[in-house]
Amino acid sequence: MSRTSFRFGDLRVVALGLVFVLAWAGIGYRLFQVQGADAAELAQRGFDQRVRHETIPAKRGTIFDRDGVELAVTILGKALVADPSLIDDPADAAAVLAPVLDADYVELAKRLDGDGRFTYVARDLENDVVADVEAVIEEADLIGFSFEDAPIRIYPSGALAAPVIGLTRSDDGSGIEGIESVMDTELAGRPGKRVVERDQAGRAIPQGEFLLESAIRGSDVILTLDRGIQFVAEQSLQSAIDATDALGGSVVVMDPRTGEILAMVSLPGFDGTDRSTLDPASIRNRAVTDVHEPGSTLKVVTVAAALEEGVVRPDTPFETPQEIEIVGETYTDHGSHPSVMTVTDIVAHSSNVGTIKIQRQLGDEVHYRYLDAFGLGRPAAIDFRGEATGRLDHVSEWCGPACSASAAIGYGIGATTLQMAAVFATLANDGEWVEPHVVQEIAAPDGTVIKTTPRTRRVVSAETAETMRSMLRGVVEDGTGYRADIAEFPVGGKTGTSDKFDVEAGEYSETETTAWFIGIAPIDDPALVAAVVLDAPQGKLADDTELKFGGASAAPVFAEIVESALHQLGVAPVGSDDE
Repeated sequence: MSRTSFRFGDLRVVALGLVFVLAWAGIGYRLFQVQGADAAELAQRGFDQRVRHETIPAKRGTIFDRDGVELAVTILGKALVADPSLIDDPADAAAVLAPVLDADYVELAKRLDGDGRFTYVARDLENDVVADVEAVIEEADLIGFSFEDAPIRIYPSGALAAPVIGLTRSDDGSGIEGIESVMDTELAGRPGKRVVERDQAGRAIPQGEFLLESAIRGSDVILTLDRGIQFVAEQSLQSAIDATDALGGSVVVMDPRTGEILAMVSLPGFDGTDRSTLDPASIRNRAVTDVHEPGSTLKVVTVAAALEEGVVRPDTPFETPQEIEIVGETYTDHGSHPSVMTVTDIVAHSSNVGTIKIQRQLGDEVHYRYLDAFGLGRPAAIDFRGEATGRLDHVSEWCGPACSASAAIGYGIGATTLQMAAVFATLANDGEWVEPHVVQEIAAPDGTVIKTTPRTRRVVSAETAETMRSMLRGVVEDGTGYRADIAEFPVGGKTGTSDKFDVEAGEYSETETTAWFIGIAPIDDPALVAAVVLDAPQGKLADDTELKFGGASAAPVFAEIVESALHQLGVAPVGSDDE
């Protein structure tokens, strides 16, 4: 019987067969896992890779001026987004996209190398840039990128009223300054939701999952600002800052009958659309955030209170030496004046000595009560986030005669430009304080309109207010405010000059002042009040009058603004045929 010999070739056949058996066993096991044990998990994972839950941003409401001119508006732009899990080579993708997006390569590479499913690559893309990016993505065969609609906030009037209007965040579009912040809830609207299946290139799958909950656009906000008056006020104040080398300034123009703010200026300012030159120091609204000692402009409260209480009459005489000493402090009048002055004269010539003597007769308790009633020491409005309360210590904390004398002439008390404008508006409105406001109404998408209803309170009688207006007319006709006079309209007002307090030195500056002028026009039938403040004006006029005084630097700004504003409002000049 013959024996079959074992050949090496047979061993190879057996080995090969074993390999095939093992391979098919592995494939079978994997099929069992994919189609059986792990089928549900893998199906869900694939679904999660295709399906995206996306937020649809609501279109932000528009901010208008009182005449319907757009001050802040949202336009539709594009944002480039990415799914980092689909990007094979983040560094290569960043190298391709960084030049066309003008982006930092390192930062972009880090963003594309993240663990999440979604990241913003670039925002606020204009149409021409979108086209360039699309071409680059297609040419480089990049996957995981897509475009989505993204709102862009722009400010058509540039820097006009920018500190009032404010800013939105560049990432989520929420308001962070000004009206954009205060009215953010109303302006923002309600975002929508979208569930959509997309392929690896970010394109929507036609027959895929798709659910939509539409966004609801934000409400529009209509301001009381008059764009024409605002423009003139900004130009006039900027010219004064340039001429006096002041550090900055603010202006408030109000309708005293309604409390509507027709113009509010804060300089230096900024352009909300062009953030490349944005200086953080210019964002604040100086008219409501900066607190100054109002100086002689606050004398109107002292005198009005004394008249209202029957302590003095306009013709009550007072001995008024050039200076007076109180508890070691010397209070001096600027310029010469008669040794005996009436209350009317004291106001016209802004006598510190005379005003202190009036306050002595009034008394601290009553004086404090009127300072409080006129709105000192509390926010003047509700439309401004970060509005300062100013400073008004309770009368129980006054230090005695020296504090009383200082309060009488506007020292030891801090106020904003808006607060002081409201004080004069009270006198212009026959003694009734009306809450200043810049939001006129809110118009919701469904047609609902919410109008602002300002608070009011009686401070002094109409008779006292009329007497004060007559005295303020004398300040412009015969006193320190003659540079505020306007030929076509009778105006009245009060100058103010307060030495700036140097916090570091712990004493008042010998060179820097805050220069004020606040006035009413026309004085016999008030249509507006304007307050002008210059921070540390320098220099002299041709007649050697120092510009640090409010009558020299701030009063002419008032005249320029008010004359233009009254013409824009259609107020008939004195002696016109329409009068």
